[in-house]
Amino acid sequence: MTTFIPSLTLPAAVFAHPAASILLPIALGTAPKKPKKTYLALKQPPYRPPPQVFGPAWTVLYGLMGYSAYRAYSTGMSPLASAEHQLLTKHGATLYTIQLGLNLVWMPLFFWAKRPIEATVDIVTLTGTVGYLTYTWGQVDAIAGWALAPYLGWLGFATYLSAGVGYLNDWNLADKEVPASPTNKNTKYVDEKET
Repeated sequence: MTTFIPSLTLPAAVFAHPAASILLPIALGTAPKKPKKTYLALKQPPYRPPPQVFGPAWTVLYGLMGYSAYRAYSTGMSPLASAEHQLLTKHGATLYTIQLGLNLVWMPLFFWAKRPIEATVDIVTLTGTVGYLTYTWGQVDAIAGWALAPYLGWLGFATYLSAGVGYLNDWNLADKEVPASPTNKNTKYVDEKET
């Protein structure tokens, strides 16, 4: 079991306020633009989604993540909650903050630093942390645990994509970029054949 580490945990006010809890991960996670030109230049594993899927998917997942945080915290820290549930809630708050940091680090590692090995290690660590968080907060409130389930599933898929792209590109993403078409039409992945 992890411990509650106040210096590694978002303030309680973020968890306790529904709008702050839900909007914080959405604002942090969806603010930067996805580097589409780099994404299209990479050899991709099968079943990769088109670039336009990521924005809406992550917005929903960040919203569910924030709702889970609010739900777990308001249930687990209520005056009627047991001491065990309060402790689990605080442990989960630290895990939540750590996973949010790991989540936000992945894109700069992968696309801007072009470090697919480190990005894959990050996402594997993130997936494990979210799995443990889902279990922890699921003990406090079943709905909070289930609200993290789509995020956990997506992270499993994202881990496959991260490792697959790294492997197919020889773990080297340096100088991988394709020009986007001016109309955003007919832009292909580097490994797609012309039809």
